[in-house]
Amino acid sequence: METINKISNVLWELPQGGDMKVPGIIVASENLLEKMKQDRTLKQLKNVATLPGIQKKALVMPDGHEGYGFPIGGVAALDAKEGGISPGGIGFDINCGVRAILTNFKEDELKPYLKQLVNVIFKNVPAGVGSKGKTKVDQNNLDDVLNLGVKWAIENDFGWEKDLKNIEEQGAFKGADASKVSAEAKKRGMPQIGSLGSGNHFLEIQKVEEIYDEKVAKVFGINELNQVIVMIHSGSRGLGHQVCSDYIRTFEKSFKDIVAKLPDRELIYAPAGTQECEDYLAAMKAAANYAWTNRHMMMHWVRNSFEEVFKRSAEDLGMNLIYDVAHNIAKEESYKIDGKLRKVYVHRKGATRAFGLDNPELPIHYQKTGQPIIIPGSMGTASYLLVGSKTAEEVTFSSTAHGAGRAMSRSEALKQYTYSSVNKEMESKGIIARSVTKGGLVEEAPGAYKDIDEVVKTSHEAGIGQLVVKLKPLAVIKG
Repeated sequence: METINKISNVLWELPQGGDMKVPGIIVASENLLEKMKQDRTLKQLKNVATLPGIQKKALVMPDGHEGYGFPIGGVAALDAKEGGISPGGIGFDINCGVRAILTNFKEDELKPYLKQLVNVIFKNVPAGVGSKGKTKVDQNNLDDVLNLGVKWAIENDFGWEKDLKNIEEQGAFKGADASKVSAEAKKRGMPQIGSLGSGNHFLEIQKVEEIYDEKVAKVFGINELNQVIVMIHSGSRGLGHQVCSDYIRTFEKSFKDIVAKLPDRELIYAPAGTQECEDYLAAMKAAANYAWTNRHMMMHWVRNSFEEVFKRSAEDLGMNLIYDVAHNIAKEESYKIDGKLRKVYVHRKGATRAFGLDNPELPIHYQKTGQPIIIPGSMGTASYLLVGSKTAEEVTFSSTAHGAGRAMSRSEALKQYTYSSVNKEMESKGIIARSVTKGGLVEEAPGAYKDIDEVVKTSHEAGIGQLVVKLKPLAVIKG
């Protein structure tokens, strides 16, 4: 392993060397850094630092682990003229992301109805590998989803107009173009719209366990301990995966000379200004719109489920959206670099945007606090709400962690845990767990993930996401 220089207790530098154009910066505690050394995380970070047009540093967040091309938790800003776009820096599940929804319930009010509520949600929100949504869309409808995003959902009575302001990009990426998405991707996406999927995707009912910043929490809509929150984690399903696969193949054919020079062919990119770059960007944005719409439709059915159980309107139950943020995406953003404002493509692969105060891209109420950051834990552990900061803009191109990060593969988890042992662990914590398959539950055993508390504490100490609220699970639905 190359020399790693300690900058602080939670910041480390992989010095520039060889073909690296910039140093690598690691945001991690000593313990989390040791875990990164056990796989190819740091090797992948070093490889990312060789990409043309990369600005200042290649980064990995506290939940970092080995991924495809980029490490998961990887962040890089590539110049919008001299760099390009790398699908491996975004991920196959484009706009995999998470949203948090308020309620005005307290835990003791909800507890007598919890099992019934979980059963109703499990019935109303499709989940599992290859799961199909309840709403059938044709080609024209799907193109509208890809081009318009959540606006299509609201026009079709999924959700409320006021939800839009609390979604990144207001749920509609400008420049999305359905015509740049392949017929095969659309074929995969049509039946799956409005479904949870499998793997680490989940729908969770939680309670507020700790409030670290009362002032910011109140702006989020959180006023007291034991208040009930709902969290949804999902992405662009088969459509996003196909978009990524399609364009990786296109890039490998179009840019064979680039592939030959890369330290890892999984880093293949389309140079800025090429037609391939513009086409992928438009297709990625369309897939992102699909993902925001997907989560929005599931939120609608969660609201319907609460209405079914409690015989009151979702409005009356205070089920407002706190925020929805992506964590597998590339964004066109501008930063002051070497004294000049530069437009860059910020790649966030398993990393969450973390804008600070006064950022004009945020709704007015969050310009006063900074952007809500949602960092879910593994099944059975805490999740957190944080808030973005100016420090994140300076240190990590406005990025922070996106979750706990896996500590072992799914196959390893299946060897180490059983359905019975995981179920008993959840029961011992008083958590109701529902899964479409037994294996799906075992793969997501809490022990298969890193310590979410340490990941979040590291983000807070590094100043790239300030703690606001700790959430404890009451019930979880897995695919």
